[in-house]
Amino acid sequence: MPDDTTPDESIPAELQPRPQDYPFDLDRTLGAVVGIRAHVPDDAFTAAGLGTERVGSGVVIDKSGLILTIGYLIIEAETIWLTTADGRALPGHALAYDGETGLGLVQALGRLGLPALELGDSSDLAINEAVILAAAGGRPQAVKARLVGRQYFAGYWEYLIEDALYTAPHHPNFGGAALLDREGRLVGIGSLILQQQVEEARALSLNMVVPIDVLKPILGALRSLGRADRAARPWLGLYANEQQDEVVVHGLAEGGPAQRAGVQLGDRILAVDDAPVADLRELWLGVWAAGPAGVTVKLQIGRGRERFDLAVTSADRARFLRSPSLQ
Repeated sequence: MPDDTTPDESIPAELQPRPQDYPFDLDRTLGAVVGIRAHVPDDAFTAAGLGTERVGSGVVIDKSGLILTIGYLIIEAETIWLTTADGRALPGHALAYDGETGLGLVQALGRLGLPALELGDSSDLAINEAVILAAAGGRPQAVKARLVGRQYFAGYWEYLIEDALYTAPHHPNFGGAALLDREGRLVGIGSLILQQQVEEARALSLNMVVPIDVLKPILGALRSLGRADRAARPWLGLYANEQQDEVVVHGLAEGGPAQRAGVQLGDRILAVDDAPVADLRELWLGVWAAGPAGVTVKLQIGRGRERFDLAVTSADRARFLRSPSLQ
């Protein structure tokens, strides 16, 4: 992880947006993107996988200082510092994290004095539409890009976004970056960088962006309750990837349901509740269809030449995480 909130890679001038090309005040809008630096205790559940020092961006979405970001930056955070484009720093509080969407909210503990961005409609974005992906730091940390794809994204950590947005050219400082439409409205939050093979010897780097439309139904509950007002999904605590039309376990959460049930590294997951699975999307949808957190999920396991069933008593992942405390 970077050791401060200074961007770790600059954007070439030819890829930066120009104020004269947009019908809104570009610099004022980009000023709503702030830097986030979060510290997580060494013994936190996510410390080993995500690190204890996390650096990225967030976007002001309310004049009260409410900031939207990607959740992995702030999950289990003990302290959070925010930095503005004009060099000010002030503390923040991890207000909410939603594992289903991967989004998180931070409340600034002080007056930011920054504009709040209007939420746009990510469903209206068309392929090849011009967008801006902006990290903290103003124009030098903004990329003029295009929407090059929209399709599901399935993550190995029991995560699925059905209508993820994909943009290019990629932004190297993507975590929590703001995706802006042609009118300067917020239409997504940067999450990942991915490689797509376009020719035998050439790959295209893309950013995966969480669409803003998944936030709208849960924003009120996140603000008031610190979580979405819905039943928790069953969580197994396994990490899997796709290998030749099979789903293979490559990691297990320490003390998680799958480990306790006897799942092992290298196991192939062939079916969930007797429904065959060939990819991560089918696996996660099958697990979540079994019922709320706590339900028993039947996995058909392939281990070497053996095939057998394992009953995994699922859990609510949030119970393994530290709750944020007001600083």
